[in-house]
Amino acid sequence: MAFTENQFPPEINQGSGGGPMFNTEIATTTSGYETRNKKWSQARHKYNVSMGVRGAVDFEELKNFYMAMNGRANGFRFKDWGDYKSGSVLDSVTNLDQVIGTGDGVNKVFQVVKTYTDGLAYTRTIKKLVTGTLIVAVDGVATAAYTVDITTGIITFTTAPLDTLVVTAGYEFDVPCRFDTDSMQTIYSNFLIFDTELSAIEIRE
Repeated sequence: MAFTENQFPPEINQGSGGGPMFNTEIATTTSGYETRNKKWSQARHKYNVSMGVRGAVDFEELKNFYMAMNGRANGFRFKDWGDYKSGSVLDSVTNLDQVIGTGDGVNKVFQVVKTYTDGLAYTRTIKKLVTGTLIVAVDGVATAAYTVDITTGIITFTTAPLDTLVVTAGYEFDVPCRFDTDSMQTIYSNFLIFDTELSAIEIRE
């Protein structure tokens, strides 16, 4: 159907659970060795948002959002409170947080990314930037000579950064998601005091 750019209610997802998933195919040989094949180029995130429903107000907000999205039909933004900044969630965003490319004097277009490093490295494509949070530097010097599409994470400079100059950025971002179920099952005992049992409501990147 469509991607709406609406954000899932952040006060509900503060209590949700979930995180990244990879898809790795593992084959074991007759000698006992194994080979591993990474089938997805990018991780996908999955969350259970029913865990964040703490009362009737939260429930009604969740159901309203679920109905508006038509279940699995439409996508939306989701704020992952454990990973929503270019750096640590405990730190302020700076324009030196992430290297997003190196100038060559010709290319004006750069994709925002986030790299996770611990011996090995994984680079994540960031598309859903939060309005007003992006700050950029070229060779460590802040610049505003660019435009950005916050729905794709693509930055376009007015003038191409010069050869060998490192382009860095800081930002906040959302995860593009959809509901992973077309059925929202609820058992009501006493709704006025929210004696209510809600089935797992999972969403998937």
